[in-house]
Amino acid sequence: MDKMWVATDFGGLDVFEEHEVEVPPPGPGEVTIEVRAAGMNPADYKHVASGSDRSLLPIRVGYELAGVIRALGEGTEIASGGGAVGDEVIAYRVAGGYSTALTVPAKNVFAKPASLGFVEAANLLLAGATAAEALHVTTVAAGETVLVHGASGSVGVSVLQQARLIGARVIGTASEKNFDVVRRFGGIPVTYGDGLEDRVRAAAPEGVTAGIDTVGTDEATAVSLALVPDRQRIVTIAAPARAKEHGFLAIGGTMPASAAFRDGVRQRLIDLAGEGSLVVPVARTYPLDEARDALQYLSSQHPGGKLALLP
Repeated sequence: MDKMWVATDFGGLDVFEEHEVEVPPPGPGEVTIEVRAAGMNPADYKHVASGSDRSLLPIRVGYELAGVIRALGEGTEIASGGGAVGDEVIAYRVAGGYSTALTVPAKNVFAKPASLGFVEAANLLLAGATAAEALHVTTVAAGETVLVHGASGSVGVSVLQQARLIGARVIGTASEKNFDVVRRFGGIPVTYGDGLEDRVRAAAPEGVTAGIDTVGTDEATAVSLALVPDRQRIVTIAAPARAKEHGFLAIGGTMPASAAFRDGVRQRLIDLAGEGSLVVPVARTYPLDEARDALQYLSSQHPGGKLALLP
């Protein structure tokens, strides 16, 4: 029997349980993956904490993973082409990554570059695709200056790297203890809190052309609105209600346009990571059986990098 974590109800971390399961064999268009690492993201617990549609229960937890192919459905190729038992792969936009094995649509499975470790691969695509979309919808171009709220978080770090590849300059908010993280990935750090607007103006006397909010605070909204002339070049991943109120952009994985963009950018992000142009900092790993402890740490701390579960 294999193991899988599910949320049996809506609420806190006490609703997460590890169950023994029989993983169904893959049909046409499907792949069964033996999981080597499950990526962890705040969305893993946030949608359980805020959910209300009980018809969705139990909820399989985990959107991304890396592993090896156990079996392929008849006539099936993975999204990057080919695929054989034993191949190392990445899967993203799946349900149930917190598991020892999982059968998923082959369209969501990509060859893992040999240069990329399983833990890094398992944490690449959710944050990376979110960052890519944020830069895309704000039309960031070479030579422009971008303000990123929460630049030392997982999405922020990916924004820093992808903006640098574009040729854009980034001012990134962070606590002082994380300034080195922002600098490492090419950003100019500024401390959030009282006086943020003045500090950003001093760091970017040429002005700020776009704002990306990964934290959802009132401060992030206010400072972006004060500094970015065009509200259609401000985006949030964490405050959709505030975006609607003030007329700027919000993106999220459940939005059809966001989902379509993120599906389309996966291979490019994998290629960048494979060549070393996109790095995934890792803070800590946990055994799969300790998923609840890992979620507790993820929800209450600033890990300073990604977390992963290891079956």
